[in-house]
Amino acid sequence: SGCRPPRLSGSSWTWHTMLLSLLGVRRGLLSGAASWSRMLHSSSAVSEPAAPKAVALSKLKDNFNDATSVTYLEELEKRFNEDPKSVDRTWASFFTNLNRGVSGEAIAEAFDAFEKGQITSPMMHASLSTQTIQESMRLILLVRSFQVMGHFAAELDPLKLDSRLPPQELDPAYWGFTESDLDREFFLGNWNQAGFLAEGRPIRTLREILTRLRETYCSTTGYEYMHMPDRDKCNWVRERIETIEAPAFSKKEKLNILDRLAWSDMFENFLANKYTAAKRFGLEGAESLIPGMKALIDRAADLGVDNIVIGMPHRGRLNVLANVVRKPMSQIFSEFSGAPSTATSGEYTGSGDVKYHLGTSFSRPTSSGKQVYLSLVANPSHLEAVNTVVLGKARAKQHYDEDELRTRCMPILLHGDGAFSGQGIVYETLDMSQLVDYTVGGCIHLVVNNQVAFTTDPKDGRSSPYCTDVAKSVMVPIFHVNNDDVEAVVRVCQLSAEWRQAWKTDVVVDLVCYRKHGHNEIDEPMFTQPLMYKKIKVHRNAHQQYVDILLAEGSISKEEVKTTHDKILATLNTEFDAGKSYVPKKKDWLASHWQGFMSPAQLSRIRNTGVHEQVLRQVGMAITELPATFVPHKQIKKVYELRRAMIESGEGIDWGMAEALAFATLLSEGNHVRMSGQDVERGTFSHRHALIHDQTTGAKYVPLSHVYPGQKPHDFIVSNSSLSEYGVLGFELGYSMENPNSLVLWEAQFGDFSNTAQVIFDQFLSSGESKWLRQTGLVCLLPHGYDGQGPEHSSARLERFLQMCDEDPYQMPQVDEAQWFTGSHLGTQTQNVNWQVVNVTTPANYFHVLRRQVHRQFRKPLIVMSPKNLLRHPKCKSPLYEFDDLPDDAGIVGVRFKRLIMDDTGAMPKTRAPRPTEEESFKRVVFCSGKVFYDLHAEREKTGQDQKNEVAIVRLEQLAPFPFDLIVRELRRYPNAEVVWCQEEHANQGAYFHVQPRLVSCMMAEGTPIPVGGRVKYAGRSPCASTATGYSKVHAQEQAQLVDQALDLDF
Repeated sequence: SGCRPPRLSGSSWTWHTMLLSLLGVRRGLLSGAASWSRMLHSSSAVSEPAAPKAVALSKLKDNFNDATSVTYLEELEKRFNEDPKSVDRTWASFFTNLNRGVSGEAIAEAFDAFEKGQITSPMMHASLSTQTIQESMRLILLVRSFQVMGHFAAELDPLKLDSRLPPQELDPAYWGFTESDLDREFFLGNWNQAGFLAEGRPIRTLREILTRLRETYCSTTGYEYMHMPDRDKCNWVRERIETIEAPAFSKKEKLNILDRLAWSDMFENFLANKYTAAKRFGLEGAESLIPGMKALIDRAADLGVDNIVIGMPHRGRLNVLANVVRKPMSQIFSEFSGAPSTATSGEYTGSGDVKYHLGTSFSRPTSSGKQVYLSLVANPSHLEAVNTVVLGKARAKQHYDEDELRTRCMPILLHGDGAFSGQGIVYETLDMSQLVDYTVGGCIHLVVNNQVAFTTDPKDGRSSPYCTDVAKSVMVPIFHVNNDDVEAVVRVCQLSAEWRQAWKTDVVVDLVCYRKHGHNEIDEPMFTQPLMYKKIKVHRNAHQQYVDILLAEGSISKEEVKTTHDKILATLNTEFDAGKSYVPKKKDWLASHWQGFMSPAQLSRIRNTGVHEQVLRQVGMAITELPATFVPHKQIKKVYELRRAMIESGEGIDWGMAEALAFATLLSEGNHVRMSGQDVERGTFSHRHALIHDQTTGAKYVPLSHVYPGQKPHDFIVSNSSLSEYGVLGFELGYSMENPNSLVLWEAQFGDFSNTAQVIFDQFLSSGESKWLRQTGLVCLLPHGYDGQGPEHSSARLERFLQMCDEDPYQMPQVDEAQWFTGSHLGTQTQNVNWQVVNVTTPANYFHVLRRQVHRQFRKPLIVMSPKNLLRHPKCKSPLYEFDDLPDDAGIVGVRFKRLIMDDTGAMPKTRAPRPTEEESFKRVVFCSGKVFYDLHAEREKTGQDQKNEVAIVRLEQLAPFPFDLIVRELRRYPNAEVVWCQEEHANQGAYFHVQPRLVSCMMAEGTPIPVGGRVKYAGRSPCASTATGYSKVHAQEQAQLVDQALDLDF
């Protein structure tokens, strides 16, 4: 019985396989075992069995292939039941399969196939023969459950306060598997999936499957990616996270991570010790952000990124400035003093801002030796407001660097958990991510998840499980990671950089952390989160934990840790001492394109905006010519035919054509022009038609992209935006800040809707230069005018923009009359004002004010109360000669925007000299602005007053900065005239409260009698809470009344 018997003649079964088959049958029979044994030892079923020999214990560990008798198998089985490890692993597998219900026949058949060379693993094959279709399906669903919901069971909370129960779908019992199935081998097929199912080992035990799934999806990182309806993207993620072995860092990499983590932690501790009572919005509790960000930047640089634009809130900003962007720490320490910067000669310092709002830029090397340019954009406390500003700046960088693949410039946005889920601008930002004229090729979002928003718990601050769930709307991956596992933080940050470069879409990293202090360092968090802060007080931070880990695994010694810490502390002390005597360097603009531009403290020369007539005609013909094969809509064809006739005749140029000429001439001079907003391609009022559609093929054609031969396709961009004001205005602001040699415009559908972007107007556009020394020439077109369309389609809230103007109404500018005709007589008046507000009434003046934005040595935002009614008003036309470079007035040098337009009655032609000939017959001068001029003018003609030379109508085309000099000139012209201000808006709105004190200042300066009470007479609507009436008849009555009041000398 010690040797293997020969094969049975006439049978394909070996003696061995018969033994296995019979043993399997024996399990089902309590009697007859002896007869089966006799059959195995004799050729005759009736022969007497020989007494079995004892089997040595050592033989019990023989290989499965050495089996020769039932007695032997019985002794092996007994031994296996006592201790499965006491038998050879092949026998252990055999008995395990029998215990699982695999029949002896199945095992015998499997070995038969094995000996024939048909399979390579008979035990596995026999085991799988009992796997049912239902088990296969349930197994696949189990795997998918981990891929979809495993993050709910991940160990994400460093404080372990998360009390959520894991989904029951992650329990194998939910799918019908029992304890006895854990070591059973299953076939797990692969259907076009990467990662776990594509390792080339489709057969494994349930225990191994569960272990791998839990390691991948339920550790300190939670992955959300299965919501993406793209198999290739999902496979890309799986390939990188469902790895055979967990990724591990080398010793050198670990020491680098430790160094960065130590800098992050010790910088905050240093500030806390030096400035105990100062608000700094420190990063304590989220220290892993710094090594994570630096690893992200390093990986991005390795993948081709050389320019990164960053936007972030105030928490951790100083740490990011110091340790990521590399702002000099001595400068940061100096800013804690709170003293204003000392201006050098010709330098503008502005009003300044708190240290945790400031930005900077720096070019720094990466760990692999590459260079990357980092810009941290300045921003206010209004959370998330900076988001689209960053994206716009990044898009502009890509445009000017011709980075069409969007691989070289990358934006990074940092968020707080409460803001990411609570602020609507976050969705506006995400929604723009794949729009053709707004995409930046993907933005990396880093959410510093404090698990509390100021004092509000997550359960009170959002309805979704995660603060990042809004990002699922645009089908991008979300990686949740525990801040206390710094290596996991570094890995997901690197993964996010790889994703962005590979797929050119957004990606979100949710850094689950805590806030060691309250909202700021002098806030008491125990008032509102006592349980959380009891945990925080005894919690060891990520730096301390990582030191312990590295010491335990022998990657570093205590002496090396001390050396690292001592070096950091010494550097901090050195920089602190240097900060006491720090002298700021001369302020510069973030982008090199701004070299040579003037600050408000530097006098800029006046440039003319007229264009040679030949150039006007040349570009005018080019932008009115459509391809011969293009089939425009018949009405659009007529529009372009009329525009061409305007150029040919030199007469009747309307608003839309004037704008097109401004764009075309700027393009021909090498400038970039970009316009966006809702419906801007056609224009809300169907007046622009900058992009037209072929009525047969649907093809698009942009005439302004064909101003001259060889024009680059994207030199002119006109793009309908998403239905967003806040987000899109921020984007265009960021775009305009990158390069001054451009005209960037945003147009509101109606000016009334611009107030949904009020944060951008208030916190950035009106005050950005004063707070952060950053100029912009952004143009905002806000359709405004009272046409009887009701309270939401009448007013762009002109009064708000004027109220934000920082000009002193009682301080008259110094006028150098010797420079009057050159336009340089006002010095730096325009440069000293924060922005310009105009209400233009002629196409030619609109042309010049747009060109003025570019033809200057400085940049200021321009707010235009753009017209609606005037777009097709028969009187609102301009001849071509008003666009050219030949002045129409004697003595004037060059052609420029007219800040004020004189009356067209009385002594003609009117002189523009500072001391004009007096016209004593005029009894009233009506100052007005915008569309109301045409109503006043028409009524004056209708009544014949224009022939009497009694009432002059003077238009203020520019309201801010106020044209003090020109108002004084008109007061000199009409020495006997009463001053009246006329407007369409209600008295508590419009320009009245802006012009009233300024008109009085001018009257006092010129000696004109001041009305009783010191108020200029007002002709307009009475005060009202609403901007306009909703009744057309009431509107008409109000309009007629205010016109009558303005012209009635008895009023």
